[in-house]
Amino acid sequence: MDEAAVIWFRRDLRLGDLPTLTEAAVRAERSLALFVLDDALLGPAGAPRTTFLFRCLRELDAALDGRLLVVRGDPVDVLPRVAAAVGASSVHVSADFAPYGTRRDTAVEQALGEVELVRTGSPYAVAPGRVTKDDGDPYRVFTPFRRAWAEHGWRAPADTGAGTVRWIDPGEKDGGPRRVRIPEDVALGEVELPAAGEAAASARWAEFLQSDVTAYDDERNRPDHDATSRMSPYLKYGCVHPRTMLADLKGRTGSGATTFTTELAWRDFYADVLHRRPDTAREHYDRRFDKIRYDDGAAARQAFDAWATGRTGFPIVDAGMRQLLAQGWVHNRVRMIVASFLTKDLHLSWTWGARHFMRHLVDGDLSSNQHGWQWTAGSGTDASPYFRVFNPTTQGEKFDPQGDYVRRWVPELRGVAGKAVHTLPGGVPPGYVEPLVDHKHERLVALDRYAALKDG
Repeated sequence: MDEAAVIWFRRDLRLGDLPTLTEAAVRAERSLALFVLDDALLGPAGAPRTTFLFRCLRELDAALDGRLLVVRGDPVDVLPRVAAAVGASSVHVSADFAPYGTRRDTAVEQALGEVELVRTGSPYAVAPGRVTKDDGDPYRVFTPFRRAWAEHGWRAPADTGAGTVRWIDPGEKDGGPRRVRIPEDVALGEVELPAAGEAAASARWAEFLQSDVTAYDDERNRPDHDATSRMSPYLKYGCVHPRTMLADLKGRTGSGATTFTTELAWRDFYADVLHRRPDTAREHYDRRFDKIRYDDGAAARQAFDAWATGRTGFPIVDAGMRQLLAQGWVHNRVRMIVASFLTKDLHLSWTWGARHFMRHLVDGDLSSNQHGWQWTAGSGTDASPYFRVFNPTTQGEKFDPQGDYVRRWVPELRGVAGKAVHTLPGGVPPGYVEPLVDHKHERLVALDRYAALKDG
């Protein structure tokens, strides 16, 4: 048996249901827990996501009795030095399928030389690349993917915990990179983040299963009821594995559990799409949209700033954008509404909005974010038809029928009762803004631009 191993944590900041621990225990007598602060990933991340990461690391370190080695640097340089410092012959990871993670792991594997990089499991119920059509081609449309995904199935949760391996104290390593303290929280201002870490994830999931999952199918589109799971930040950093959640949902009857399972399938679908088409992180999945005319210049930037700060004069849009700034999170239905407004009312590129979301979302996940935006913009897989332009007023009336969501996030409108908050029949209250655009007119402009692509 090997003398030592390194367990390199990334998007798997937990100890339960973590098969890398089982594999390391089979191969080595002792293991070192490692996390690398990689500026290539930290640089683009905004304060909410970075702060949540640091808090998750503190929780993981506490669960390991202070034995998490945190170092800063390029993993290609760091991993060989850490492995040498503890005499490790293997490094264990959950496989990463994102564009940067794939390149990084290939480079690390080469740099490790004779030390084996062992990939066990992934952050997904079904790893990207495994669900294919009968001819081996990938799915471009979600519904048949979901059916094949369910037929493929997934493993049962791994029975692991802190005691699965014997941990090496970082102080025992012989040289190598210097241990650093987990950084303090990034300045968040008034942003309210959820509790971090594996225990918090388990508690939130248990609460959702007990109180909200039964009505999830009916309530998930109601931002005023706040009936979603709020599990996305924990899935982002692997404080819980979707396999654990699917096991808990198994056997539950009712549309709520079924619909939530479908949401987990969407997460795997978008990860699969990005893995196969890494260019779609920045480019259109449907390359016909390379020719679409988006606005640019000073006026476009001013319109974007009004959208980003929640000052468009469309209450449901402004409520969503202010929720993003206040919580680092936005209700999923509202994400679609604000994305449609940016791309089809303001005629701005989806990449502008996707970048803004990734900067402010605590759950910012590249595959889900970029392809969710492309779905709404019409350029992605399973895309919303080009002629579907969300009317922000009717969307507000339908999904926030009493106006409670808008009044929560737009204090200028708290004096407007009921659903009138979406139409403001009595005029724009003092302190609020006039509508930035005429939706009826901009809808026709959007249709003309999209039809030009279709005809071309």
